Amino acid sequence: MTSTADPDYWSLLGVDPDCTDQQLKRAFRREARRWHPDLNSNDPVAEDRFKLVNEAYAVLSDPRRRDAWQRGGGTAVGVADPFAHGFPDFEDYLDVIFGGGAGPSTAESDMEPDPPFRGDDVRSETRRTEPPVSAPPPPPPVRAVEDLESVVHLTADQALQGTQVELTLDDGTVIELNTPPFAGDGWRLRLEAVAPGGRDHFLQLRVVTEDGLRIDGLRVLYKLLLFPPDAALGCAVDVPTLDGPVTLQVPPGSSSGRLLRLRGRGLQLENERGDQLVEIVVVIPSDLGDAERALYRRLQELASESEQVG
Repeated sequence: MTSTADPDYWSLLGVDPDCTDQQLKRAFRREARRWHPDLNSNDPVAEDRFKLVNEAYAVLSDPRRRDAWQRGGGTAVGVADPFAHGFPDFEDYLDVIFGGGAGPSTAESDMEPDPPFRGDDVRSETRRTEPPVSAPPPPPPVRAVEDLESVVHLTADQALQGTQVELTLDDGTVIELNTPPFAGDGWRLRLEAVAPGGRDHFLQLRVVTEDGLRIDGLRVLYKLLLFPPDAALGCAVDVPTLDGPVTLQVPPGSSSGRLLRLRGRGLQLENERGDQLVEIVVVIPSDLGDAERALYRRLQELASESEQVG
């Protein structure tokens, strides 16, 4: 049977329980932009994740509801679904939440990050499996032609601090722009009406280290490949970090998608320090021997017997 766990709202927003109100708002704004359905219309999980982010901020920003959630360990929201009739425009949505303007209307306002991880908790919880709530069909995704999209590789420090990028279009036009701070791998910037014919040009950011660490603001993301025995029984494995390899103890029963957190192993800016999230990916060898196939068949039989007993 598949078990579901109540979401850890702190982990959903990537903040600690002792964070300030300003840090909470900044984290919420970042995660809401990351998962808003208008910016992720080709991602089937974005809608559910966006609702969870909204739910997390609603609870954590209200001292009474936050205390109730912390005492009971459940969602403790108890309100109707605010998105039952669809999703507002992202900027309008922030206006409602914060009661004011949502920020600059430059290229930063059109960032579309690829979802790096899709778990609902970074403390080794399993993913939520509830079916998505019905909503009006999203608009078709923005698709740029190949010659209207460029890839820019940034270092971790450039992504965190923001940097100036010079882009030369096919017609020879040179454009200088500043990437936004706290950027991450997979972010997509739209440069409006800069290409010939008034078309948009898209800029994809790539922020990946030689060890395969993906940078996402202050956080570092890493996918750990495990064989089924190691994932089922647990193991100790060395994983890369920005400060060198560390030994991670993988708990028994770790399925694909499980997220483990290495606290304080992300990037640092002033007094803020991010974490490293390690996503478990269970892989099956393609060249199984006869003995291994026999073991998997036996496991299949045991699982079937267990379901019948249950």
